Amino acid sequence: MRFETVPTPTAEGAILVHSLKPHGRKLKKGRVLTPEDIAELEAAGITEITIARLEQGDIGEDIAAAKIATALHGEGTRMGAATTGRANLYAECDGVLVVDPHIIDNANLIDDALTIATLAPYTVVAKGDMVATVKIIPYAAPEHAVDMVADLSARAPLRVAAFRALRAALITTEITRQKDSVIEKTRSAMAARLKPLGGNLVFEKTCAHDSAAVTRALQEAEAAADIFFVLGASAISDRRDVVPSAVVAAGGKLIHFGMPVDPGNLLLLAEMQGKPVIGLPGCARSPKTNGLDFVLQRLFAGLDVTREDIMRMGVGGLLAEISERPQPRRATDIVMVKSPPRVARVAGIVLAAGNSSRMGSNKLLADIGGVTLLRRTVEAAAMSSLSPLIAVTGNDQQGTEATLKGLDVQFVHNPDYADGLSTSLRTGLTALPDHVDAALVLLGDMPEIPTSLIERMIAAFAATDGHAICVATASGKRGNPVLWARRYFSEMEKVTGDTGAKHLIAAHEDSVLEIDAGEYALRDIDTPEALTALRARTKQAAD
Repeated sequence: MRFETVPTPTAEGAILVHSLKPHGRKLKKGRVLTPEDIAELEAAGITEITIARLEQGDIGEDIAAAKIATALHGEGTRMGAATTGRANLYAECDGVLVVDPHIIDNANLIDDALTIATLAPYTVVAKGDMVATVKIIPYAAPEHAVDMVADLSARAPLRVAAFRALRAALITTEITRQKDSVIEKTRSAMAARLKPLGGNLVFEKTCAHDSAAVTRALQEAEAAADIFFVLGASAISDRRDVVPSAVVAAGGKLIHFGMPVDPGNLLLLAEMQGKPVIGLPGCARSPKTNGLDFVLQRLFAGLDVTREDIMRMGVGGLLAEISERPQPRRATDIVMVKSPPRVARVAGIVLAAGNSSRMGSNKLLADIGGVTLLRRTVEAAAMSSLSPLIAVTGNDQQGTEATLKGLDVQFVHNPDYADGLSTSLRTGLTALPDHVDAALVLLGDMPEIPTSLIERMIAAFAATDGHAICVATASGKRGNPVLWARRYFSEMEKVTGDTGAKHLIAAHEDSVLEIDAGEYALRDIDTPEALTALRARTKQAAD
């Protein structure tokens, strides 16, 4: 690929290397320049630009990313569309990610233009989670290198093993009579641990802490269950202890005792008639993550767990509770640990349905330096990672949709727009897909909200713990936009009138995170004077 600075008229068909803003409209880097782009750049007085041209043997970034991602993805995954040189792979089911690190490492060593990043092997994923990404660093890549990576990756280095619904038996032993509350605590912890994996307790028995009693209990449970758990009143100390002896007496085979994971050291893995048997460590009574979870996740995903697999769990196996690694406290709070966590999926809702009663005409279609006010608002949102981006139309539906033509935006019409802002908010929320985690609500008459602010708010929502409402502020005063976690959608849909959902922010003060946005957060265009001032600022910025 060749980079060069050339006279603007000669750049048609080349790739723009640096983003430009002729007349305030952003031409993003990586764009293949059209005749219209060239004319616009010349009209803006831009006489030279830096471009890139593909050379013989190069292929475009999106084609390269798609080819590698296609070769990578295996069972239980799907590939997203390639864009800006990136193609992502997503889980198609709840399960465990299986990765061949050797293949991925070798692929990344082929050429510095080609990169593959994945979650760690055996990460627990949910349907829709991103599990890998292919990124082409420059605007094109050598075709021979892409072919080498694709050929190497075609050996199925990445798949998601789906969780299976397994019937489980839980046998607990006692030396002296246990309190019912202790037995219930153990049962509840195990039931909650198994539920997200698809497991269900179908057999429970408490017996004496001796080998013969445990053997009989295992034999009794054999036909009813697919996996067996035995929690002794006394921790297993070696392979000849009560629980291991009972497994062997019941016709089972010991696979491994002990594991380099703490908590979870005293785990026994065995099998009986081809079904897994686990002698539980004492930490199984706790809902906190421990070595048992590492083994269960693989077994429920249909993956073999060998003696060597367990003995290789030591790196990352120190699970001692520290302040940087909070643990759940109740059985109902059990979560499957993921590293790294799933990227938050944030949608955008642009409210663009109002009457503009104080303006005399539809202010959203007012011309601002050759671009309508609404298009400026939506362009900034469309350049962010909001997905999907939904525009709620109302007044002048046809004109609103026409001015946004060509942008990656979905339209939904609000026939009741005259009844106030709340009706448009409700219309937008109803149109959101089920998989989104949050929605950023933008007002169509705030064209100076930059993409950078939107990205900061998305990142803040994804990175913070407990802050489920992110609000843009200016000098401490709250304004717009506002990002809302899904759990508030039902309350927002009940709002009436023309005030939106701002009163809910005060009602959930403990969940609010303020994002300093500067003056943009308070600058909506509600009057002719505000529109005149916006035009002046836009002209000054262009000059």
